[in-house]
Amino acid sequence: MIPRFLDPDSIGSPQYIAALLLFVYLMQSIWLIHVETTSGSLPNANHELCIYHGLEQWKTGALAGTPETLRSEAITGLVSVGQAGHLRVKEGYDRDHSPLYYLTCAAPILVRPSAIPMESTLGQWWAATPYLFFGVMLGGSLWYVSRRLYGNTGGYIALALYCFSPATIMSAAGSLNLGEIGGTWGAFGTVFTAIAVAHTLYAPREVVLWNARRILLLGLSLFLAVGNQFSLAVLALLALLVMFWVAPVRPRAVIVIWITAVAVCAILLLLAYFARPVLLWNSLLHACWADFEPAAFGLSVSYSQMLRWLLAGSPALILALPSSLVAYIAWRRTRYFGNTAPLAIAVFFMVLEIMSPNFPGNGFRLAFLVFFFVFVAGVFADLFETRHAALLRGCVFGLLAAAAFRNIIVLAFSR
Repeated sequence: MIPRFLDPDSIGSPQYIAALLLFVYLMQSIWLIHVETTSGSLPNANHELCIYHGLEQWKTGALAGTPETLRSEAITGLVSVGQAGHLRVKEGYDRDHSPLYYLTCAAPILVRPSAIPMESTLGQWWAATPYLFFGVMLGGSLWYVSRRLYGNTGGYIALALYCFSPATIMSAAGSLNLGEIGGTWGAFGTVFTAIAVAHTLYAPREVVLWNARRILLLGLSLFLAVGNQFSLAVLALLALLVMFWVAPVRPRAVIVIWITAVAVCAILLLLAYFARPVLLWNSLLHACWADFEPAAFGLSVSYSQMLRWLLAGSPALILALPSSLVAYIAWRRTRYFGNTAPLAIAVFFMVLEIMSPNFPGNGFRLAFLVFFFVFVAGVFADLFETRHAALLRGCVFGLLAAAAFRNIIVLAFSR
């Protein structure tokens, strides 16, 4: 995706508009970091603890998220993760994250000039660099995929929803739990890379060699998701099902590609453990792969919390999503793979979120939010081709403009 995006021969007004929206998104995230730094909300103990353990692994090789680093506060001088914060520890192992989570936290500090105070706005901006990068790249990926599926109009709608979503801005700024924005980028890449590689199977070519780059990208995306949130390993099964859905005519080729991609993910995960298979195996044994409670479906509070999250995470989606669902159900033309796939995957992640009321992260929430952005963009792109296009364009533009205005007002008066 990146080489095509940056190819001088392919750069035109769509790329410039997308870059402008992403720049506005980045500025909102940086401003939020500034606001929280000046108000004393940042840095937080969890982030400092992750940085501390990540630096230990970078400098000494002691693996983060394992008994080698998750010791008591008497040794580290910091609050014990077993007693406070969103990290869940069992017998010295982080149940939700691999060392990638910690290494990413600590990476900016390795190259941070000593002249930059950590408690300053610049220091906090520097510490949030990985999440700002993940946020921008997720937005770019969202635009690229939506544009390929639905044209420029669909790409703009999806990206605008993303760039003015409080949830995505807060995730990039580090205001929400750390790592979710990187895991969501990995989840998004896993699904749509699986779709892309499955589409190539209709051509009679050699399976692995012809798709080598896509398979590597699929394995890398899966690693980014699982490394930041173990429970996102469900994406491996989801990717397999999606590939069977897209290319049922070549099941053996699908299985070969899937096994190869999972092997790439496993190798990268081993590298995150600095090639120490015993600690990797023990960490996987202690990991919380699923924390599901089906009884949550019978509780009204589960659905009220979901609505509150949607309202807070993307106010524009509260209006856009019901309208899109009505059009999808009522108009047969919108019910094709390009719209159905993101809707089905968004619902899949929403179900996982409802079934995980005790999970401390936001990975499932951010994932279904992003896939809903794609679905809404696809349906509205179809509606814009009807005779009511002028009215619909005005409504959608007004909705997105209102979302942007709301963000500016909230950020301006949040100091």
